[in-house]
Amino acid sequence: MDAKRRLTAILAADVAGYSRLMGVSETATLSTLKSHRQDLIDAKITEHQGRIVKLTGDGMLVEFSSVVNALACAVDIQRGMATRNTDVPADRRIEFRIGLHLGDILAEDGDIFGDGVNVAARIESIAQPGGISLSASARDHVGNRLDLTYVDRGEQSLKNIDRPIRVYDVALAKPAPAPEAKDRRTVAVLPFANMSGDPEQEYFSDGITEDIITNLSKISALGVMARNTSFQFKGRAVDVPQIARQLKVSHVLEGSVRKAGGRVRITAQLIDGATGEHLWAERYDRDLSDIFAVQDEISETIVAVLKLKLLPEEKAIIEARSTTNPQTYKLYLMARHYSVMGSQRHRPIIVRICRRAVELDPGYAPAWALMSIGLSFERMVDRTPVEGPVETATRAIALDPNLADAHAALGRALAGDGRYDEAMVALTRALQLDPDSYEAHAAAARCAIAQGRNRESLIHLEKAATVQPTDYWALGMSIFGYNHLGDAEGMQSAARRTLDRVAVVIAAEPDHGNALSFGIIALVYLGETARAEEWIERALVMDPENGNMLYNIACALTFAGQHDRAIDMLEQEFPLLQPEGLRWFKLDPDLDPLRDHPRFKALIAETEARLGLAT
Repeated sequence: MDAKRRLTAILAADVAGYSRLMGVSETATLSTLKSHRQDLIDAKITEHQGRIVKLTGDGMLVEFSSVVNALACAVDIQRGMATRNTDVPADRRIEFRIGLHLGDILAEDGDIFGDGVNVAARIESIAQPGGISLSASARDHVGNRLDLTYVDRGEQSLKNIDRPIRVYDVALAKPAPAPEAKDRRTVAVLPFANMSGDPEQEYFSDGITEDIITNLSKISALGVMARNTSFQFKGRAVDVPQIARQLKVSHVLEGSVRKAGGRVRITAQLIDGATGEHLWAERYDRDLSDIFAVQDEISETIVAVLKLKLLPEEKAIIEARSTTNPQTYKLYLMARHYSVMGSQRHRPIIVRICRRAVELDPGYAPAWALMSIGLSFERMVDRTPVEGPVETATRAIALDPNLADAHAALGRALAGDGRYDEAMVALTRALQLDPDSYEAHAAAARCAIAQGRNRESLIHLEKAATVQPTDYWALGMSIFGYNHLGDAEGMQSAARRTLDRVAVVIAAEPDHGNALSFGIIALVYLGETARAEEWIERALVMDPENGNMLYNIACALTFAGQHDRAIDMLEQEFPLLQPEGLRWFKLDPDLDPLRDHPRFKALIAETEARLGLAT
């Protein structure tokens, strides 16, 4: 029979560490692998209309007519395997690596051959255990048709493949626990009220809430609403049974925090979502140094009240602390609060607070990671030559290799140096550790924008905006992305949503230049030019030396066709630009209409000469 050539989607899979597993126990490994195939893998391949081409001892080659079906099948398999491995010791787990490629193959006698098969197999070989990697051809074909997040690993040199292949990883979220019964315990932790009589202490009560959510989420027998879901009720009078119905949870935890000097009072009450009955309530009056013990007690009491089983390893994880210094912890919460606010003038403050935190406890990884992010912003936004973002992120990783924000900080710092492929490796790791990391998605979006991958940037921007529902930056940046893709409806939706978030920020902080600038962008893209002009006048009076604000206004004016006026704005920034800022000016597609303008070209040339970068 003659070989026939066709374009197809190829899935290649094998078991990570198969030889080691066979060395431990051949019988157990083969039996377990057979069970996984019969109960999960074969069924998923059939469900998604795939065809098993061949099997090896530890792997398989599968053909699909649809890339979307192939990727959906891979996701179902990996999520199913993650659930099956929940109670299996790490050294006994069977974890598949999966590679996907859309390519040309030769088909003969039921088998397939050719470059497409080879590429899929090589991509599978660099996938993470339990992970999925796919080629750019497969990624582009899938587009946005699956609700997934993709992380660009850059071009990879694959064994026996004569050209580099751009590879993407799928950032797989941890599988939601399967409901074991209709009365499965689930809880929403509402933002604890700040009762300190000082709005500046809001950061502390928010931080306590977030850490209780984190603690509870480590209990496998309990389902916990994510922070961004619970925090939508911040500052609102709530009807607990109504919230429970809305969020479909069985219980609600609410409370308050009052901090004064070295003392803290925390109240907490657990409420039955169906009846509104208080099942447990407690007030803790403690020294600030006992704050960690209080958080642990609240988590463990909830477990006891709900009659759940707290596994020893879960208890150990909850009680493990990156710091035992309450002052370090308080400073970190303060710095994190300022970081979320996103104000230009807070950037150096964040770095100063984190420096003080690590002076008190040099081993506190979260503060090193946040310091790195702050330093990257100083270098990028303030256009000042700041050293240290890579070094501080590296130190955070050395202290805690499993801290997602540390890897995100490294990715952000490497991207600032133009080292995008290295940055994406770090960001891939960050998203593997925490698929909901705002910092990782924000940094990955910046990398994608700098490399002209607008569709990918939008995936990360929309995810970041979901994870942090008060953030205006991600939605504001997505306006440009939708515009560059020619998606007018998406652009207008992003602009309206950005304007809504900006309005909340400037109502509380009228001189917030960064927020004002994204409001201006939204108004210009919505065609509300008269209102945009009013905002520009206001912004220039409120925060005239904010370089980031001037840059964003210039982008809006460029879109509006006011090129000379846009360059007037940028002209104030060029004398201060450092290499990272200049790199962004040269890469940002929003400034493309200015590229051939004599004034813009002259400014680029003068800056390159000043920095010794002229070619």
